[in-house]
Amino acid sequence: MAYCKDADLEILASASDEDLQILVDYLIKDKDGSPRLTEELTLTEVYKNYSDRPSMYWQEIAGELQHFGGNSIANLVRNIFGNGEGVLYREILCDVCDKMKVNYNYKASIEIIEMNLLQKILIDAIDKMNSEELKKIIDELDLKTTDFTKEALIAALQAGILKGGFFAYQIAVIVANAVAKAILGRGLSLTANATITRAMGALAGPLGIALTALWTLVDIAGPAYRVTIPAVVQVAYIRMKTKEILRLESGRS
Repeated sequence: MAYCKDADLEILASASDEDLQILVDYLIKDKDGSPRLTEELTLTEVYKNYSDRPSMYWQEIAGELQHFGGNSIANLVRNIFGNGEGVLYREILCDVCDKMKVNYNYKASIEIIEMNLLQKILIDAIDKMNSEELKKIIDELDLKTTDFTKEALIAALQAGILKGGFFAYQIAVIVANAVAKAILGRGLSLTANATITRAMGALAGPLGIALTALWTLVDIAGPAYRVTIPAVVQVAYIRMKTKEILRLESGRS
């Protein structure tokens, strides 16, 4: 489970223990909460010594994700003839996007591809909502539209995500929180500060409920995808959170 140096996973070095723990749980626990038979992370010495401090072994976490990113035959070949490394994050992300039927450009930046994925997950949830739920979401996210149709909501979401900033971070929080609640039975560890207070309503509102229900019911084919899809969502959230923290810090300087 060697870590292949990957600029797109270096973001994990700045992640909190709480955010990394969710990623670790995706990697080491099966869908029923039992230990995942194919994982190697818990066998490492650094995990045994610092199991409650994932920031101390973020490279091993990244290596485990890369390991799950390849199919079983490819990983077997790597382990026999290579150094046991998995695949780069861009390949994992694009594979997840293909599985989720996301429209994306392979050559785009990692952040843009990740946001395309989060946007697709949101749209899938919105597609199942009634007009009253749509109106509440528009109010919760403070979207600038008086048209309460699905098409108008999706257009407003896309415009907000394209602009980036806090809105894009808020979307990452909502999606990652719902996925964690559905798969692990708990959400993100959020601090109720000014940067996230506006998203709290959406987390508990119809959008958060619909997303959680969607992921609770979905049966992701293949054990590798049960790891890589939620893991990629968490990595995307960590990237957006880090960017938002840097934005706020630069605004104070």
